[in-house]
Amino acid sequence: MLHDYPVQNEKETRGGFGEGIHEIAQENDQVVALTADLAGSLKLNAFMKDFPERFVQCGIAEANMIGIAAGMTIGGKIPYTTTFANFSTSRVYDQIRQSVAYSGKNVKICASHAGLTLGEDGATHQVLEDIGMMKMLPGMTVIVPCDFNQTKQATKAIASYEGPVYLRFGRPKWPNFTPVSGDFTIGKAQQIHEGSDASIFACGHMVWQAMKAVEMLATENIQCDLINIHTIKPLDEEAILRSVQKTGCAVSAEEHQINGGLGESVSKVLAKACPVPQEFVAVQDTFGESGKPTDLLKKYGLTPEAIVAAVKKAISRK
Repeated sequence: MLHDYPVQNEKETRGGFGEGIHEIAQENDQVVALTADLAGSLKLNAFMKDFPERFVQCGIAEANMIGIAAGMTIGGKIPYTTTFANFSTSRVYDQIRQSVAYSGKNVKICASHAGLTLGEDGATHQVLEDIGMMKMLPGMTVIVPCDFNQTKQATKAIASYEGPVYLRFGRPKWPNFTPVSGDFTIGKAQQIHEGSDASIFACGHMVWQAMKAVEMLATENIQCDLINIHTIKPLDEEAILRSVQKTGCAVSAEEHQINGGLGESVSKVLAKACPVPQEFVAVQDTFGESGKPTDLLKKYGLTPEAIVAAVKKAISRK
């Protein structure tokens, strides 16, 4: 099935967000955009040009931005807040918990520059805990799309989804391989490849890394299920169980801490319903550092080669 996902080009996932919010704003006049002094980085230029009356520049005041967005929902607006993932979560966690999650407000928290691939800005900006932080909030939906096209689809889909959402995407240009008009359903995993030897569950930039790993493993006659878990919460437990019941082992791959992310969500499902060996490809309980995105992924073990090694280990533990 990998042949069904040819690389079309390399594009920034944040660019998919920019196009998505611009398009959905044309269809839904309740969509508004707020930013904390990062309109350019979040690719909001087209939105600002065409919908200036629906754009709010909050300045470097992220907590205030969350409060404004929560208030806007009372009047029926659908606010999209935008800033870097670190500032979208860690800096304003209390405001999100109290004003958005606890109150069940229809706020879309859209977070760019997530993970190690933020690159040269370094550890202070490379949030690696955000998936865990956000998925623990009751009622919070957490989405981590894998490329430009899927980020665009997710950005549009959350407008009609009632309730708070955390949408996480990245900074660098990255292979763009999902269909332009692909079917994106919140809470429904995407099957990328079918195999019977091991199950690989990946999200975000790591879906591409997993695709390369699947190709490498195939040369050794190891055939893997590859499933894009673009929605961390609500989790597609049915897809996970259907896969591991066939393969008998699992590998999770994410650009996030090993604690609290996709891997832990998968392991919870397995522990309850289908205990099988699982290996984790993730950042090993450490902060990042400044460097080129690809160099950082290599240093911290988020590579196709690392996924290959994890798959072989998982298979050996069956």
